[in-house]
Amino acid sequence: MRDVIIIGAGLVGLGVANALQEANPALNILILEKESGPAAHQSGHNSNVVHSGIYYTPGSLKAQLAKLGNQSMFAFCREHDLYHDQCGKVIVATQLKELTLLENIYQRGLQNGLAVSRLSQAQLREREPHVNGLEALLVPDAGIVNYSQVAAKLAEIIEQRGGEIHYGQQVEGINESNDDVSVRTQHTEYQAKWLVNCAGLFSDRIAALAGYQTGMKIVPFRGEYFVLNDEKNYLVNHLIYPVPNPDFPFLGVHFTRMYNGKRDVGPNAVLAFKREGYRKCDFSLRDLGEVLGYRGFWKIAGNYLGEGLAEVRRSLSRQRFTENARRLIPELQPEDIQPGPAGVRAQALTADGKLVDDFHFVKGRRSLHVCNAPSPAATASLEIGREIVRQHLSSL
Repeated sequence: MRDVIIIGAGLVGLGVANALQEANPALNILILEKESGPAAHQSGHNSNVVHSGIYYTPGSLKAQLAKLGNQSMFAFCREHDLYHDQCGKVIVATQLKELTLLENIYQRGLQNGLAVSRLSQAQLREREPHVNGLEALLVPDAGIVNYSQVAAKLAEIIEQRGGEIHYGQQVEGINESNDDVSVRTQHTEYQAKWLVNCAGLFSDRIAALAGYQTGMKIVPFRGEYFVLNDEKNYLVNHLIYPVPNPDFPFLGVHFTRMYNGKRDVGPNAVLAFKREGYRKCDFSLRDLGEVLGYRGFWKIAGNYLGEGLAEVRRSLSRQRFTENARRLIPELQPEDIQPGPAGVRAQALTADGKLVDDFHFVKGRRSLHVCNAPSPAATASLEIGREIVRQHLSSL
């Protein structure tokens, strides 16, 4: 009998285990992970950006945990001598109509307690000489880490403290009572006093196995990146972001100086035909059938039809992708970039076609289900774990 079983060894699951051990070192904790190592999916397939929280609604859980998470993530990397670069980022207005939106982001940053500053065109050029912009914001708290490296170190620490991580354990059944919960995998059955579902792309299905309908469905969106050719790295010094399109729920194509010296360009955002569909050819009849049979998807598809089709065209054409990226760096050419990695975002969507914007938890009799953990979940993972323990598992 364990005290807590956590499903998923991504950053959120590892963050929960870490927070539980911080609160009570005597707890018997088991993490079940279906892959052969930690951070195999969303946590290891993202931009590696440590966000500041500037975009998020003031007072929201995302805004609070992003700011705290930014601080604790960099502190964790410093403490354990992991790669980190708090280089800051610029958010760039390239058109007159974006200036009002940029000012709104600036005010939101101030409300969220961030040290954000305005940059004139000349000041922007000093920082990023090749960027086209009328004005910009400098967000000094943003930066880069290697989240796969962070996850590996967290897993090591958790095990050193006495926690267990069992890999290759795909959960197939959950039986929850008033006193305990049993979790069945293809290999064995485990029992615990509490269960925490941090299954990311499969969090809604894990909740359903426990008998809970979350009122939402995970819809997978693939984000595809290109990588600058090494000889073009001079085009990007730090992190360069556009002003987000208010009519589309993603941040848009941006430029990222990575931990490995590369410069990523992207991502776009297209519907994935499989929950773990990192390639265009990846397909799951069950996964796609669930999406196409969900009325919430058709409602959101109608709302964002124009932008959605534009994202698909950019996915299919390097020329179109480059044209979009040239809004920020006009001298970029299609031959300057090569296909890079891709990630899949687990976006929770309600039946009425609304994207679930904030972190969302469903509490059962002996379980807690993290049903929506969108960006900045990686940034905030240590603080999400602590928040879950404070709000839901403080009695352990």
